[in-house]
Amino acid sequence: MQPALIYDAIRTPRGRARADGGLTDISAFELLKTLYDSLAQRTGLDKNSVGDVILGCVTQMGEQGGNIAKTSLLYAGWPDAIPAMTINRFCSSGLDAVNIAAMKISTGQATCTLAGGIEMMSRVPMLSDQAAMFADANLALENRMLMMGSGADLIASLNNITRQQVDEIALQSQQRAAHARRENYFKSIIPVFNPSKNCWISEDECIRPDLTAADLAQLTPYFAQLGTTGVDALQLREHPHLKGISHVHTAGNSPAMADAASLVMLGDKSLQKQGLIPRARIRAATTVCTDPLQVVSGCAAATRQLLANQGLTSTDIDLFELHEAFAATSIKSQRDLSISAEKLNVNGGVIALGHPMGATGGIMLGMLLDELERRNLQTGVVATSGAAGIGTALLIERVCGR
Repeated sequence: MQPALIYDAIRTPRGRARADGGLTDISAFELLKTLYDSLAQRTGLDKNSVGDVILGCVTQMGEQGGNIAKTSLLYAGWPDAIPAMTINRFCSSGLDAVNIAAMKISTGQATCTLAGGIEMMSRVPMLSDQAAMFADANLALENRMLMMGSGADLIASLNNITRQQVDEIALQSQQRAAHARRENYFKSIIPVFNPSKNCWISEDECIRPDLTAADLAQLTPYFAQLGTTGVDALQLREHPHLKGISHVHTAGNSPAMADAASLVMLGDKSLQKQGLIPRARIRAATTVCTDPLQVVSGCAAATRQLLANQGLTSTDIDLFELHEAFAATSIKSQRDLSISAEKLNVNGGVIALGHPMGATGGIMLGMLLDELERRNLQTGVVATSGAAGIGTALLIERVCGR
């Protein structure tokens, strides 16, 4: 088994997923073409050396349907011979795409792969595919398949996490993201031209730099009404020691919906013959599934298992980029893993920056790598939560001399 090397990681800005968002006029094909073209120009990659392309996308319908990974390659004019597939592991899709692409390298099936994801949530709204397990409330309850916010409220209830604490995490995310954007820390962003609005989109749009604790405190719990439909009763039956479900998550301490795409280039050492220089290597990866009623607890569980498998603790890792799949998840991760606040999501997370579901994992990986390089550090863990308790974590290490 040879290590999969990360040669580059790029992304578009995250646009607000609404009519006035900077990317909403641009199709998924056009957005991905921007990244394909930029990657080829940045690296000088021989396109014919790409052995597979794997993209995450959660809502695969309309312009995101029909295997957007392959069809976007055709749209971008890349070689017909490149195979490609689109995967859906809920919000973990992008990071799982990277993991699968890395396995292609480590097992010798390919010398170069591309991975990442796409989600245009303003154009293909979340849940618009009407998946039965989400659309049919009775079916969802019977099979313990709950919405993400309901799971986050259960996590808060089980871990005695208060409304004040989740709002503090949200405010910290906003402040860190605003600082990082102002200081130009997000080096992996590729600007996108929007011809409809005749402007360049070069920064993440979801950040709210002027948000205050008082603003957050005024927001009403978003998932309390959903709880009355049988969700709270189900959760309390399975956790009878709880007296009730604490509905602490609001629009302000939940992930912001966004439009974006991400692309990660992986390969073996033979790519260095093309003059390419690796930035990091993937040391290990883990995928788990935990309690589906907690929905978004997989990020913490995957990170815990990854560290245990490698005989490591949080003190051995320089930086963590862990999915802010609602604020309570971040608090749980930090508590369970004893992660210093100075190591965790140091440039903000998806609460502030936006969560374009299928693209998020690749974006987070690029953010982690950029920050390791900026600080001249070596090791980092990136982890995401998907629905139904799914979680994936990767351990990366910078290549010496880069």
